Amino acid sequence: MNSRSGGVRTLSELGLRLPDAGAIREMLGAAYPLDGLIVHEDDLAPEFLNLRSGLLGELFQTFTNHRLPLALVVPDPARHGERFVELAREHAGHALVRITPTVEAARTWLARPAQS
Repeated sequence: MNSRSGGVRTLSELGLRLPDAGAIREMLGAAYPLDGLIVHEDDLAPEFLNLRSGLLGELFQTFTNHRLPLALVVPDPARHGERFVELAREHAGHALVRITPTVEAARTWLARPAQS
């Protein structure tokens, strides 16, 4: 997928959680050698899933800026509101950030050939 060749890991496999915006950089540092990172909604503080907080946007933007693929596993986007459903739909074609319903779907997406 890219020159990192560190495989794909979940945030929990790295022994991390994301309690606040300050932890985004730590997470990025731990994930940087990887080909992609899978984050489950349970790994995030609830504020990340409240789109009004801007935290999820900051997370997505940070990973996009560093060109590190990120899959966010959210089994039921509707549980977080209609805007969250729209966000998931908008990211369905994003090259670096996806919202997937399962870890397996995230791994499948992250295993795809790199997009130009």
